[in-house]
Amino acid sequence: MDYLDKRLLKTSLLFLTLFFMVTAAMGQSTRQLIRKGDKMFNQANFRAALPYYEQVLERDPDNAKALYRAGISLIAFDKEKAGEYIKKAYTLKPKVGEDALYWMGRVNLVNYEFDEAIKNAQDYQKTLGKRDVEGKEQAALLIQHARNAKKEVANPKDVFVKNLGPEVNTAYSEHSPVISKDDNYLLFTSRSRAVTGGKEAEDGEYYEDIFEADRLGPDSWSAPRSLSGRLNGTGHDASIQLFDNDQKLLMYRQDQNGDIFVSSRGETGEWTPPTKLNSNINSREFESDAYITPDGSTLYFSTNRFSENGDLDIYYSKRMDNGDWGAPRNFGNGVNTPFDEDSPYFTPDGRTMFFSSRGHNTMGGYDIFKIEFDTVSGRWSRPENMGYPINTPDDDTYYRLSSDGRLAYLSSYRMGGYGEKDIYTINYIRNAIVKGRVYSLRDSTIIPGVELVFTGKAANNTPLEYRDVTKPDSGTYQVTVLSSRPYQVALSRDGKNIANEQFEVPLSLNDTTVVEKDFYIDFVDETAISGGAFAFKRIYFDTDKYNLRAESITELDNIARVLKANPTLRLSIDGHTDSRASDAYNIQLGENRAMAAYNYLIQQGIAPNRLITVSYGERRPAAPNTSAENMQLNRRTEFNVIRRADEQ
Repeated sequence: MDYLDKRLLKTSLLFLTLFFMVTAAMGQSTRQLIRKGDKMFNQANFRAALPYYEQVLERDPDNAKALYRAGISLIAFDKEKAGEYIKKAYTLKPKVGEDALYWMGRVNLVNYEFDEAIKNAQDYQKTLGKRDVEGKEQAALLIQHARNAKKEVANPKDVFVKNLGPEVNTAYSEHSPVISKDDNYLLFTSRSRAVTGGKEAEDGEYYEDIFEADRLGPDSWSAPRSLSGRLNGTGHDASIQLFDNDQKLLMYRQDQNGDIFVSSRGETGEWTPPTKLNSNINSREFESDAYITPDGSTLYFSTNRFSENGDLDIYYSKRMDNGDWGAPRNFGNGVNTPFDEDSPYFTPDGRTMFFSSRGHNTMGGYDIFKIEFDTVSGRWSRPENMGYPINTPDDDTYYRLSSDGRLAYLSSYRMGGYGEKDIYTINYIRNAIVKGRVYSLRDSTIIPGVELVFTGKAANNTPLEYRDVTKPDSGTYQVTVLSSRPYQVALSRDGKNIANEQFEVPLSLNDTTVVEKDFYIDFVDETAISGGAFAFKRIYFDTDKYNLRAESITELDNIARVLKANPTLRLSIDGHTDSRASDAYNIQLGENRAMAAYNYLIQQGIAPNRLITVSYGERRPAAPNTSAENMQLNRRTEFNVIRRADEQ
């Protein structure tokens, strides 16, 4: 062997020695990270465990154990990523954990993969020994949840679910929304970093504190303020209910295992130190949530005091003559199950109760259920799942209605949130009024006697159909349709189809939304033209403005073309406004809007004696001035044929 060969061999041996030393060091570091992660994981401190597993995966993306346990840790925070991790871990190493198939099914469920969840749970059952009763029960429960979820998701409700936004929700858990009667003051519970003292509980989350926020607008809230000065203790504290004209607050405090307290507003508006309810309500066991009826006579609450297996049940207590609460009674009525029932809440008339349950036909975790009281039979109905998308395959709890019943608030672990549990609003999708005219595309004449049929589908695919016929004198139509969906619109006259269009009706949450939709079709109605049935589109203006928009110029050019082609037509140009400002101001603003159109038409060669202007100000609204959309409909100028020269 020559000198060069010896030198290369020596260098190679040195390189290999260094390589194995670095690899061993990295391996040791990886093992240490996994050990630290496992310590937190075994304490169910998933938020603290996750960074250790993530560090391992940065070095070794195919580490099956880190993938598996990181995936389980992520289920509450990022369901999609949890699914990716657990599925990859199982692919790399099917025996990565003795319950791997169960967790595969669990992550399938929360990611809406219901058939896969059922299959994995069934395969998991086959791996269990005869004595593993608990494992078999958990697998059977997972299968049932997946079947329930599959059914509910296939038959969704027409509701609009909206996250309350980043002012309130954080990467941590927010829940237990409590709203004032005027819907402008919010109390809620958070485990964010802003809690009193920033102290962590045993699970690695911060202790729960109560926060307050004020509404700034329809979809915005002030920065939340901690109520640490009065309401928040050293452990968990949670908001429950405002009552007695919003002057009192029921709240939860981690006293013993958890108890119900009450606080009152002082003369300065500050909350007084909370006091504990009596021993008929609170015990050495766990009391979690409560509700006091509007008349103050009955308190419903959740407790595990009387449960054999530690699950929560709903009980109630009547107020005694001395003002204190009497002995608790089981609510019964088919509500309580061997699983948890929590968070009772009633409508103001006391005839509907909403509650959260892990039993009944839940889709997984807590679902919101309701029961209704039949005054004829004197009985409560069977619990009814509120359905998807109010409920999801994960926890959905603390359902609370606004005072006018227009919307509801709830807490949910659903996908698309800011981190963990978030607060959402549930808005029931309302009807919208769609109205307009049908015009001839050739000359902008209106076409009376046209039947319009709007066909669409409800969220559960039930067919929807609405129809009207354009009026003989004005060519107008009006239909009231379920909003937030596309419609196929078939137009026909004398039994013959003359046009088909698709029209998307925007979301309405108030039953007063007005949507204007004119149809232009390639059709000439000779009878209508000879009878002088001319009509023109309205033009619209910005708030407090009377300058012409680009689309208004296009319509005015069309009006000028029709007037030139029909020299006997004379027009009234009518200016309108919304209801803001004084009547006198709006009359002048309406006149300015009418004159803007008048002057433009004269510039296009239309004789002034064929045009007149009128201002109605705010006196003839096209829609109620109850929303920004409706007020835009009222800021308009209309064109009406007043007389033909040959009719003089």
